[in-house]
Amino acid sequence: MKNQVNSIYKQAERFAEITKKAIITGNISRAKNYLVFAEQLFKTGSNETKIAITNVYVLSIATFMEMKHCSISNLFPKSLQEEYNQQLLIARL
Repeated sequence: MKNQVNSIYKQAERFAEITKKAIITGNISRAKNYLVFAEQLFKTGSNETKIAITNVYVLSIATFMEMKHCSISNLFPKSLQEEYNQQLLIARL
């Protein structure tokens, strides 16, 4: 089970890197498709998958976007945007 969980987190990490690369190269439509796919995984995946999407993927993409001074609200699907907003609230407490 531990290897499976590590694998899920590693996959979320790699998926975030692929998404960021699409953003860097200006392929925003592809990045949006990746984000939509991540949202589908978040909605339908196992509990471990949801945690990996929230804590690895969303955090990585959102941090990257903020560092580049890009708006994430028009790029993130609704569910992922809500997860990110929850992370911000928790961080402020």
